Amino acid sequence: MSEQPFAIASERLRMREMVAADAAFLLELMNSSGYVRYIGDRNLRSVEDAEGYIVEKIAPPYKLDGFGMWLVEEEVCGHPVGMCGLIRRDFLADVDVGYAFLPEASGLGYATEAATAVLAYAREALELGRVVAITALENPASIRVLEKLGYQFVRIINFPGDEEGARLFEPS
Repeated sequence: MSEQPFAIASERLRMREMVAADAAFLLELMNSSGYVRYIGDRNLRSVEDAEGYIVEKIAPPYKLDGFGMWLVEEEVCGHPVGMCGLIRRDFLADVDVGYAFLPEASGLGYATEAATAVLAYAREALELGRVVAITALENPASIRVLEKLGYQFVRIINFPGDEEGARLFEPS
């Protein structure tokens, strides 16, 4: 367990900045079938790859933007179950909320709970006016979470270099 301070907490979860010591967890998460299918293969094949990904991709936005993808832990035991946070993308006008959870943490309401807490933090602490969301075209579980959060599908967008497209959601 890391000694990082917790940025956000909810009834069952707490979220903090990810550090290199979280690499084994990140490796497991990013190689889970759902992550690869709906988010993409980040080509992480070792703990060292995951450490580098944290240092190069996940950690810089914490300092640059004051937010990023936070590690989500169960409040009771401190066991990491996923990640949830805010992402600033060059091709979107607004920040977006994102989340991913281990298969054994799916169906427990963690994504909805974590995203609700992150969106409250975005409004109250960061004073972000609007936060959008993106899902893969066919990701029914993520779409249900966004609908529970009060988001509605707006249109299909394309990431730079991606021809498949993704669904853009905005708050209702």
